[in-house]
Amino acid sequence: MDLRRLKTFVTVAEHGTVSKAAELLRITQPALSRQIGTLERELGFKLFERAGRRLVLTPHGEQLLGDCRGIVACAASLNERAQTLRRGDLRVLKIAASALTIEALFPEFLSRYAAQVPDVRLTLVEADAADHLDMLESGEAHLAINVVNGVQPHDHRFGSFALPPFRMLAAYAPSLDVGTADTIEIERLVQHPLLLLDPSYATRNVFDAACRVAAVTPNVMLECSAAHALVALAAGGHGVAVIPSALKTDPHAVRTIEITHRQEPLELTVAVLWDKRRTLPRYAEGFSELLAQHVREKYPPRKPRAKVAAAVHRAPLRRSRQP
Repeated sequence: MDLRRLKTFVTVAEHGTVSKAAELLRITQPALSRQIGTLERELGFKLFERAGRRLVLTPHGEQLLGDCRGIVACAASLNERAQTLRRGDLRVLKIAASALTIEALFPEFLSRYAAQVPDVRLTLVEADAADHLDMLESGEAHLAINVVNGVQPHDHRFGSFALPPFRMLAAYAPSLDVGTADTIEIERLVQHPLLLLDPSYATRNVFDAACRVAAVTPNVMLECSAAHALVALAAGGHGVAVIPSALKTDPHAVRTIEITHRQEPLELTVAVLWDKRRTLPRYAEGFSELLAQHVREKYPPRKPRAKVAAAVHRAPLRRSRQP
């Protein structure tokens, strides 16, 4: 069976149109159509049906897609290994992370890792966390760091190493009357005008889930995709920003306190992810443990793990954005 045709099938299935798939594969549309036709004749059944201008998988095509993805991924991994052998022992570890994660974890960790593992170079790939799983599948990154809701057994394609959790914080101007305690119950918090990240962020998803558990409705003043913009508005006294503890803030501009439900802090679970169908380089071993140690030292826990967070994290792995 021709590997090129399998790759063509996977690309068309993922993008839904011959034109887009042909552009990505850098072949003409007629050539791509011939490859699909040849593969269908070889298999003895149709892989696609037309739905307007798009192609949708037939039931047989849906069942075959997962296996074909695995074959294509294994072949790409083998090609990567061969290229590494040709170049010599080029020890580069590619890490996909969001801009917020890079800002929170890597300025100090890069130096620490270089001192402890001097013969491996970390290459950071800044990308929207919604794209991380695709990057792992395609081999653009060896590892990705993302917020997850807990990897379930059916998420068999990806392995994960959980890092120490981050907390959800309320950030507000010192002049705002929020209270003097180090924590605030979510029932009290929602009475204030809230500045929230948009629903593509894991922080927002966990906060919304906590509101549902607490049976409260948040008073949303603004939702935004820029965390620092929310903090700036909070510093100006325009509301309370809900942010992850990984986000750096100026203590002179805003005060931050932990958000709790029934006196338990709300937490975000961050994990190092990888595609189990690809063979990781041996020098990737130890990275997760070193990063976890760094997180524990930089963001030491103060309270037990949040019960509400544990309930929220039972959902399947999602392609959400940064913390």
